[in-house]
Amino acid sequence: MTSKSKLSLEPYKGTRDFYPRDQFIQNYIFSVWKKVVEKYGYLEYGASILEESELYRAKSGDEIVKEQTYTFTDRGGREVTIRPEMTPTVARMVAQKRRHLNFPLRWYSIPNLFRYERPQRGRLREHWQLNVDMFGVEGVEADAEVISTAYDIMKAFGAKDEHFEIRVNNRRLMNYILAEHLSLTEEQSHKASKLVDKMHKMEAVPFSKAMQEILAEKSEMFLKVLRVKDVGSLDPSILNSAGGQELKLIMEKLKAMGIKNALYDPAVVRGFDYYTGMVFEVYDLNPKNNRSLFGGGRYDDLVGIFGVEKITGTGWAMGDVTIRDFLETYNLLPEYYPPVGLYICHLNNHLEDANQLASDLRSQGLNVAVDLTDRKVSAQVKTADKENIPYVLVVGEEEVKTGKYKVKSLKNSTEHTLDKNEIIAQVK
Repeated sequence: MTSKSKLSLEPYKGTRDFYPRDQFIQNYIFSVWKKVVEKYGYLEYGASILEESELYRAKSGDEIVKEQTYTFTDRGGREVTIRPEMTPTVARMVAQKRRHLNFPLRWYSIPNLFRYERPQRGRLREHWQLNVDMFGVEGVEADAEVISTAYDIMKAFGAKDEHFEIRVNNRRLMNYILAEHLSLTEEQSHKASKLVDKMHKMEAVPFSKAMQEILAEKSEMFLKVLRVKDVGSLDPSILNSAGGQELKLIMEKLKAMGIKNALYDPAVVRGFDYYTGMVFEVYDLNPKNNRSLFGGGRYDDLVGIFGVEKITGTGWAMGDVTIRDFLETYNLLPEYYPPVGLYICHLNNHLEDANQLASDLRSQGLNVAVDLTDRKVSAQVKTADKENIPYVLVVGEEEVKTGKYKVKSLKNSTEHTLDKNEIIAQVK
């Protein structure tokens, strides 16, 4: 006889269980996300968690699919991947219905995503992510708007300008610097760009040495460009390039919108190769959590991988793990409260009366829980208190006769004798 191994009580590595208090925080994060983007006119969409693997292979390459995704062959012999990101999916959806959609599109979604990688602070194998995208607008006005939605979400969470920075760059500008200003080969440009993407995670000396190995005598010239922190201080030839002018205009528009903590950062290039113009990242400035929180940019060629006409796009994504870390760092998490407003206890033989009262109150829009046990009243009240339910009352013979109930606030211990209508007003 084979012995059965004991089942683990832990969730799968890199994923989380959401107990009610955790789910309360998650719902709060989602509610802020939705409230802000819908103010801008963004519409919610959704899609399956499964996509054909070829979609990610066409966008990111075979290596990414093999090493960083959950990919399998289904019973029909099709290679399927559990989505690691949402942008390829929304690009597919736009390409599919492009002749029937009303552009410009403002869309958002909050999918859960899966990546097979080493779990660490701010990065898990499963997370939820707000995706905000605009399709069909070529001008920098769209780029400025999507950055503005990100800024407003941070402010809606209670963040102050000194808590975070919005670091902005332009991939078209970076390509000009590498290919035209420095006259680098395509291979050198690619390697240098990938190294710049790691700049904020490396010490200055190792970074300079690594850049020297790639660019040789041109490394110091490039490092000089990377030290510039103000758009107006760029070399005139660089500033007057198409990417330079785009960046200058975006920075001016953000300033006009009242966004004062946006700045130019030449080290922001974003890892994905599909970005074609503006790119940005939001950084937490607290030493305890000094890191990139989220970001995005313009991707005008992504829809084209489906063999259809070009449709411009710009957008960004924010994960629930990093934003929760941010909220904890600054003590911005909301105080937990349950959806239940009233807990009804009962004396012996009055459970049916308690249920009837609860039914009447629920029909009037009140969230009510009834203790279904035969425990002492003190034990029933203790359950309500532990669950953070604000009000409690007891149903007994006297209450059934008079229709009056002693409603107690568990927060400040005050007590009022009320009828049904007065209970609704008090608890609401």
